[in-house]
Amino acid sequence: QVQLVESGGGLVQAGDSLRLSCAASGLTFSAYTLAWFRQVPGKEREFVATISGRGRGIYYAESVKARLTISRDNAKNTVFLQMNSLKSEDTAVYYCAAGTPLGARMDLDSSYAYWGQGTQVTVSS
Repeated sequence: QVQLVESGGGLVQAGDSLRLSCAASGLTFSAYTLAWFRQVPGKEREFVATISGRGRGIYYAESVKARLTISRDNAKNTVFLQMNSLKSEDTAVYYCAAGTPLGARMDLDSSYAYWGQGTQVTVSS
């Protein structure tokens, strides 16, 4: 049974930093592309960043490219999202996802088979 468990969310001030973690179990972690998405109530889930199995392929949404960093530790089955210079518009529930989107667009949520329960990030301005 595959499980993805996010942690690290919280309430911060604009300009602060947060580091989200997502611990995975029940899958061969290094074989999966991992991604972060986020969602605001009433809006569609939005792609944030993705990292390939060995960490060589990394892609970001343009809106976060300069401020967020995705990384992974395959020895610990964990993917991270370092978020710096947070803005109020970063407020959302952040989800990690795992999949094998071979030949598919990595920024589509349909490319990922497994999802965590989400962690809330709230940035006050």
